[in-house]
Amino acid sequence: MFLSDFRKEFYEAVLNQRVLLLVASDVDALCACKILQALFQCDHVQYTLVPVSGWQELETAFLEHKDQIKLLVKQDDDLEIPAYDDIFRDEEEDSGNESDGSEPSGKRQRFEEEIVERTMKRRRRREWEARRQEILFDYEQYEYHGTSSAMVMFDLAWIMSKDLNDMLWWAIVGLTDQWVHDKITQMKYVTDIGALQRHVSRHNHRNGDEENSLSIDCMRIAFEYDLCLALYQHWSLYESLCNTCYTSASLKLWSVQGQKKLQEFFADMGFPLKQVKQKFHSMDISLKENLREMIEESANKFGMKDLRIQTFGIHFGFKNKFLASDVVYAASSLMENTEKDESGTDNFIKALDSLSRSNLDKLHQGLELAKKQLCAIQRTVASCICTNLVISQGPFLYCYLMEGTPDVKLFSRPVSLCLLSKYLLKSFICSTKNKRCKLLPMIMAAPMDVEQGTVIMVGIPPQTESSDKKNFFGRAFEKAAENTNSRTLHNHFDMSIIELKMEDRSKFLDALISLLS
Repeated sequence: MFLSDFRKEFYEAVLNQRVLLLVASDVDALCACKILQALFQCDHVQYTLVPVSGWQELETAFLEHKDQIKLLVKQDDDLEIPAYDDIFRDEEEDSGNESDGSEPSGKRQRFEEEIVERTMKRRRRREWEARRQEILFDYEQYEYHGTSSAMVMFDLAWIMSKDLNDMLWWAIVGLTDQWVHDKITQMKYVTDIGALQRHVSRHNHRNGDEENSLSIDCMRIAFEYDLCLALYQHWSLYESLCNTCYTSASLKLWSVQGQKKLQEFFADMGFPLKQVKQKFHSMDISLKENLREMIEESANKFGMKDLRIQTFGIHFGFKNKFLASDVVYAASSLMENTEKDESGTDNFIKALDSLSRSNLDKLHQGLELAKKQLCAIQRTVASCICTNLVISQGPFLYCYLMEGTPDVKLFSRPVSLCLLSKYLLKSFICSTKNKRCKLLPMIMAAPMDVEQGTVIMVGIPPQTESSDKKNFFGRAFEKAAENTNSRTLHNHFDMSIIELKMEDRSKFLDALISLLS
């Protein structure tokens, strides 16, 4: 259903109903959910929140609540789609009109005209079906992401004059989730940042009220041109540089030569190792004053020209400051936490709670988990490159994590495996001298459930400067499974992530190679 008036056709339609809110397991969806929850609370709308990690859980939730669900369907009469009778006409209805040769010539002529008309309708129907299939194939061939769901929900709140600073922050985090997980192009990110920046200026002007702006309970959002270093304000500068994909890949930190380069990088900045290896907030104030400019200047000498990024930061009173990317890493890690045997629903609720400023302890817990996740990713990337686990299969690169690999349990989760795949591909491109390999997409697989003998597999598009972030692996996976009768499960909303039986892996990959060659 396409909505031309989001407020009227969506929000006002559910305003006096009890709403079933189905939320996917990604940070953008969590942020959209938080905005909707705030709107529902404002308008006293009752709702039931159900987290769904894939199509199976979505179907289960629908079946459990189907007796209470009302489907709203908008009928468009001008789409030139054949009418119901043209598609489902019962041929038996026409049997009584057959001529036995004795009817008057006028009746026979009308009957012949009806036959011609039906024939033309069937022909138009076939042409429409062929055109429909062609359009659907072009549409479904690639998978890509549009505007952040959280931004769409914030726009709804703004249209209704119910937008709050908290909602704006959730919209920012939703957009940043798309950037952190490489779902949108840089141009799309910068454009959306510009749109949000206008709202930030509107909501966070000081009006000369110094006392209120510095209140301990104050929440203030600010646009920043900050360093593209993961969690650096909550970590040490050294750890952040080592575990950020861009710097790690550029300096090739998995090699001895790369480690020497890192030492030279700090020396060029004039930063003692003792300072950069302690917590960022414990560093000398004199070093932190011009930190961004000094790092950027040295980074340019080492070929890292994109070390600063447009983003937003948030201040809670005097003490707590977070960048939008910090919150994304924290919420993602909480959602896919494998340290405790907790259910997916428990992890979902913790991640949702971490987005509220009243639950900063959950956010800090998520930041600690995120640090462990990033360290695990960099260890695995270094291991895969040093042991030549990334191999060229012709039309794509392939890497499989063996059972028993350190941290392999973490990478049985889809978001973590996707993040690892993108980090590994960027690092491999920096490490290889093969120009053709630099233009290839990558498929990565890891054990998912040892008892059931399943693996999780993800496909990501090539990492080129002109990449439009469109992913063709979803259709390719479906076709390869169909051609080989492989036992696959396409349960994830992202169709480029599938589950596969271990023993079917070889024939599935062979089918993919022949399909994509």
